[in-house]
This record gives sequence, C-alpha cells and structure tokens, in this order.
Amino acid sequence: MVKFITNYYISIKMNRNIILLVLVLGTLMAAVDGTIVLLALPEIAQDLHSDLFTSIWVLLAYLLVSAILSTQTGRIGDIYGRAKIFNLGFVIFTVASALCGLSNSIYLLIAFRLVQGVGGAMMSANSGAIVADHFPPNMMGRAYGYTSLGWNIGALVGIVLGGTLTTFFGWPYIFYINVPIGIVSVILGVKYIKDVNKVPKKLDIVGALTIGLSLVLISYSSITIASVGLSLNMIAILMIGLALLGVFLYNESKVSNPIIDLNAFKYRLLGYSLTASFLQSIGGLAITFLLIMYLQGVRGLSPLDSSLILLPGYVIASFLAPYMGRLSDRYGSRWLATLGLAIIMLSVILYYVVLTPNASYLTILIVSGINGVGSGMFWPSNTSAIMSSAPKGYFGSISGLSRTLGGIGTILSYVISLTVAAAAIPKYVAFEIFLGTSKLDGGLSSVFVVGLHYAFLLSALILAGATVLSFMRGKETRTEKVRTENAK
Repeated sequence: MVKFITNYYISIKMNRNIILLVLVLGTLMAAVDGTIVLLALPEIAQDLHSDLFTSIWVLLAYLLVSAILSTQTGRIGDIYGRAKIFNLGFVIFTVASALCGLSNSIYLLIAFRLVQGVGGAMMSANSGAIVADHFPPNMMGRAYGYTSLGWNIGALVGIVLGGTLTTFFGWPYIFYINVPIGIVSVILGVKYIKDVNKVPKKLDIVGALTIGLSLVLISYSSITIASVGLSLNMIAILMIGLALLGVFLYNESKVSNPIIDLNAFKYRLLGYSLTASFLQSIGGLAITFLLIMYLQGVRGLSPLDSSLILLPGYVIASFLAPYMGRLSDRYGSRWLATLGLAIIMLSVILYYVVLTPNASYLTILIVSGINGVGSGMFWPSNTSAIMSSAPKGYFGSISGLSRTLGGIGTILSYVISLTVAAAAIPKYVAFEIFLGTSKLDGGLSSVFVVGLHYAFLLSALILAGATVLSFMRGKETRTEKVRTENAK
C-alpha cells in the first residue's frame, strides 16, 4: 500500500514536470518570435524587396492578432477544454512558422504571421490556465516562475539567434527553428496535458471586432505618422481608432460575456494585479525598444550588438524567476511584485539620469541588470496572484484577459517608442533607426537623446502608477478555500 501511494505521487510529480516543460517550451517559442523578428526586419525588407513601413507589419501582425484573440481563445479553452485548444494552438503555430520561412513575398509572410498569431494566442491564453488546473495554489508561484523563465530565455535566445541565423543562414531560419521544438512539444502535450473541466460560455464577437479594428487603426496611423509625418487622413484614422476604444468599453459593460470582464476589476487582488501588469507592459516594455533605438541611432551599433548589451537583464531575470515564484507561494505576491516594479522604475530613472550621447556601455549593462532583477521579481509573483485569485472554471478567461492586456500594452510600447523618436528627429530617420538601418550624426544625436529622456520620464510615471496599484492589492492567502469562495 505504501509503495502504491509512493508511486502514485511520483507519477503525479513527473506528469506535472512534463506539463510544465511543454508550457515553458510554448512560452519560449512565443518569446523567441517577439525578439528574433525585430533583428531580422532589415534583412527581410531587402530580400523580399519591401519598404520598411510594410516590413514592420511582419512584427505587428503577430502582436495584434495575439492581443485581440487571447481572451477569446482562453474562453474557448474554458468551453471546449484548455488542453485541446493549447495543443491545437501549438500545431497551428508550428505549421505557420514553417510557412513563414517558405514565404517569397512580404505580403505572404505577413499573412502567415497572422496565422502564427492565432496559434500563439491559443497557446499563451491557455498556458496560465493549465498551470492553475494542474498545480495547487501553494505551488503556482513556482510553476509561473518557470514559465517566466521561458519568456526570458526565449527573449535571450531570440536576441542571440536572430542576428546569428540571419547573418549565416538567412532570415527564413528564424522561423524554421520553431518547427522541431513545436513537433516535440505537440507530442508531449497531447500525451500528458489533459482537460480538467469545462464551463459553458459565449463569445464576444462584437467586442473582438471592435477592439481589433481599434488597435489596427491606432497602430497603422501612429506608425504612418512616425515614418511619413502628420496628415489629415492619418489624424482622422487615429481619432476613429481611439473612439472605437470607447465603443469597445461601452460594449464590454453591456454584454454578458465580455472580452474584458470589468467585473473582474471589482475583486481587489485580481483587479489591481491585472492593472499593474497592464501598466508594466506599457511602461516597462518600451524601455527595451527605446534603448535599442539609442544604441543603433546614437552609438551606431548593429541590431545584434545593440541587443547583446541588454542581455544581463534577461539573464538575471531568468535565474531569479523560479526562486521568486517559490517565495510568492510562501509569502504572497504583494511585496515581491511591488518591490519588483519599484526596481524596474528605478532602472528607468537611472537611464533618464545617465543616458547621454557618450554614456559608457558598462553603465548601460549595470542598469540593464537592475531592470532584470525587477522583472524577475514582478512577473512570476504577479501572474501567480492573478491566477490563484481567479475562480475555478474561469482560468482560461482570466489567463486570456491577462495576455490581452499585456498584448495591448506591448503594442502601445511600440507606438510610444516610435512617436517619441519621431517628435525629436525627422520622421523617416526615426523609423530607420528603429530598424537599425540608419545612424544619427552631430547635433541630432543630442536632440534625440533629449527626446528619449522624455520617453523614460513618461515610462517612470506609468511604472509609478503600477507600483502603487501593486501595493494596494492587499494581502492574499494561497488556499483552495479562497479560490472556491471567489467562484461563488
């Protein structure tokens, strides 16, 4: 009997570890695609005979689809089974990756990136819910620590491989690299990840169309203004996009199954944790883009060399994430997440102070490491707080909501980066700097750095708001009883 019980628990532990491995591989692939494409864009534009404005949509197409569909695919997972949707997403993502590498035109590549974004949304929206299905509340922090490790290692791998693969093999291989990982992950996922429960729900089609159109219009007009300049048409498109955000929020307050369930924000811990994550995505993610623009445009580094300088942050965050996840299991997320945000904000303030046209690379490396400490503390503890406070049966919806907010924040980060840069220097130059194809000379460097200072200041203010909200979330108790009460 003792032997049977021992073998049973060993089996459960092994299954959980395999499930966690598949989820980490999924997050790693998504993160790789987030950074590896950015470094390859100039080569893609040249090889496919495309202008840089069209090429940027290779990056944005994936981000937009992921942001728009994450909550809906999470809800579909609640209805039909999270394991099925996650594994199907892995299949779609893997096949689309191969098709992206085979593309012989920029428009075909963008189309397959849209398909890849569908698969990515199905994976990311349900991965957090699968953790909540298979891990008890007092083990969630550890699990989310490892999925955070996947994000950081993925970003790290994307930075290193993006330049290497593009330089020595060609840009298609940045997509082909996903194929063998995807095949192994699908086999393991189908075998070990099983559906736990299903909840009958409805989809918010009107909300998805409204937020989708809004984000497309805002992104299109903002990038056009950044690369070409102001025009009445683009201003009108931007205003329509912003107005549709209002229409979207009104729709969400009226429908029974909204994309962004405003009622979720009534629960103090859940609402404040989600909002803190959203604000961190806007203020924190813009840091990387702004620094790459500085290193490429002011210092004249290549995209690969620019990104390598930012590696300390990713490395430190990767090592810290699992440990911080375990600490959040033991002590709760409030202080860890809040302190992490405060450290990220400190790094932004340091960039504001020390970044000059001739700042030492060592200084940038040190501040990047400080930022990594904050990220390693914030993400696993905050994600654990979100999912441990979600009612049973709604893990997919809440996980998808978190990814939707994060995706919108990422898109806004790109828009902020390009808009600030375009305000300080000629539009076309700012756009080429972003893609690593141009360098500033003389007085423009100083002007551009001043513009970056304003962007860092704006990021610091946004992160300050996130820090306050994170602290205001209050205490939490990681027990099954709390989760059950939330479901009532």
